[in-house]
Amino acid sequence: MELKASYDVEHSSSTQQIQHDLWPLDPIDPKIAKFPCCLVWNPLPVVSWLAPFIGHVGICREDGVVLDFSGSYNVNVDDFAFGPAARYLQLDRKQCCFPLNLSAHTCKQGYRHSEFGTAITWDDALQSSVREYESKTHNLFTCNCHSFVANCLNRLSYGGSMNWNMVNVGALILFKGHWVGFKSIIRAFLPFVVVACLGVFAVGWPFLLGLLSFSLLLMLWFLLGSYLFRNMLEC
Repeated sequence: MELKASYDVEHSSSTQQIQHDLWPLDPIDPKIAKFPCCLVWNPLPVVSWLAPFIGHVGICREDGVVLDFSGSYNVNVDDFAFGPAARYLQLDRKQCCFPLNLSAHTCKQGYRHSEFGTAITWDDALQSSVREYESKTHNLFTCNCHSFVANCLNRLSYGGSMNWNMVNVGALILFKGHWVGFKSIIRAFLPFVVVACLGVFAVGWPFLLGLLSFSLLLMLWFLLGSYLFRNMLEC
């Protein structure tokens, strides 16, 4: 009982110290492209014109600077590829696990989290993922910007989970993200509408069936790769 009480006191003290270090964040300011602790999204040229729910994703440091994996051996810093962010979702740092040691884990992952790589701050986790992805080859279908963000969230054990992947990262920003403004909505969907209209005019209604088939094939590839054949999408 004494050992358990001692462990509880140590664990509580460590957790309080970690929470104390979560200093207040600056407000989100799209005008200067600052999104503290946010996921950000913008349309991807060509791909988003055919499937507007697919885009480019990045994750932001505590100071609001965007980090995104946009090419082989390259993680952009404060230079979000393909234009300004169109959607954003601010994440809660209190849902992250910042263990000072194995006994200080606030998530249920424990050893798995330690083996994957832990961090004691938000920015520390992101920087570790940056170093890892600066040695990786970018591929739209197997190792992309969504993979990088998923790696960051797994390193943070965000929401107590280490099962983040391309699919649930995309779903998170798609269903919970906020639009920066009306112009961002236009920028995201106007190219798709133009392509669809031109296609129907030139080919007819079967063109829309082709677009739907393209979207379904993309979804099927990422779903199968993420949940059934995980080794297919390992970076």
